[in-house]
Amino acid sequence: MTRHETFPSAISPEDVVAVTPRIGAEIRNLPLSGDLGADVVADISALLLRHKVLFFRGQTHLDDAEQERFALLLGQLAPHPTQAIVAGTASILELDSRRGGGRADQWHTDVTFVEAYPKASVLRGVVIPPVGGDTIWANTVTAYDNLPAPLQRLADSLRAVHSNAYDYAALRPKAREEDKQHHARVFASTVIETEHPVVRVHPETGERSLLLGSFVKRIDGLAQDESQKIYELLQAYVTAPENTVRWRWQVGDVVIWDNRATQHYAVNDYDDQHRVVRRVTVAGDVPVGVDGRRSSPRVKP
Repeated sequence: MTRHETFPSAISPEDVVAVTPRIGAEIRNLPLSGDLGADVVADISALLLRHKVLFFRGQTHLDDAEQERFALLLGQLAPHPTQAIVAGTASILELDSRRGGGRADQWHTDVTFVEAYPKASVLRGVVIPPVGGDTIWANTVTAYDNLPAPLQRLADSLRAVHSNAYDYAALRPKAREEDKQHHARVFASTVIETEHPVVRVHPETGERSLLLGSFVKRIDGLAQDESQKIYELLQAYVTAPENTVRWRWQVGDVVIWDNRATQHYAVNDYDDQHRVVRRVTVAGDVPVGVDGRRSSPRVKP
């Protein structure tokens, strides 16, 4: 892969700069807007399928309404199933470090505890600390590709239960009390569980990817200790450093990721500094496994 891609489109190839060989590209000189033409939107979608995560600097002209208008170009918006949206918006979720949100310091794919979880997320940096608060993304397609053939066959056969009711305190033993209370009172206020294939087939590319992350409660059919060992083995391929990209946020940055082919981790290293990001998610479809079986709800909202 060259530093500048050859991509015949309304987006100039010189403005598409790969950040790492496996995941992530920065798109330059493109002010995002709800008024973008169909050709540019098609190019963004195609680049997203290829790079999994797209980074846009300098989008300080965007407000909540324009962020939503742009996201609508990518598909129907999907408000969070348990958390309140920003007043006056249709779907924006604010993650404010001073209000118990934004410290998502566990590897996860957004909202996989629902059956048709979002296909994409559009995140805008509103208040960014001068130091810290980066986000890391991992490519779950290349993670699957890197599995030895016997592990691929094993993963292909597995299904896992994802839930928003997990032991937050155990996963985050040093979490602030207000963050623990926010998780119990808001995020897990309504318990939702879904059984997904551990390997999903991407509906647009046909690629296979590992569908895991911190919302996994257990692998179906295994004892808890067996489930945890298999989970950790497969998850290690997702988070291998060569499979990731790390982004240093600036105010006004916008990041879009294919939520069907990535996991991400918000680095919680900024202590009491203020950090606010606002997220819009685009509605997705029900995952399908290698065997053709669809995901199925276990506990509906």
